[in-house]
Amino acid sequence: MNLGDIAFQVFSLIFLLMLIFTIYFAIKSLFTYKSHSSNSKSIEEKLDTIIELLEKDKKNESEK
Repeated sequence: MNLGDIAFQVFSLIFLLMLIFTIYFAIKSLFTYKSHSSNSKSIEEKLDTIIELLEKDKKNESEK
């Protein structure tokens, strides 16, 4: 084996590993994005409830 063959094999292996990691992280980020969007809606609903309760409390204090 000469040096060119070894270099080609090393670069091919690095390219293959980079391709596998890219696919893995792309799929992982898609699943993470979906769970974040559902979490965001849940948090938004909870914040809306808190705001409504605070507004009701503020109205009750101003009536007293």
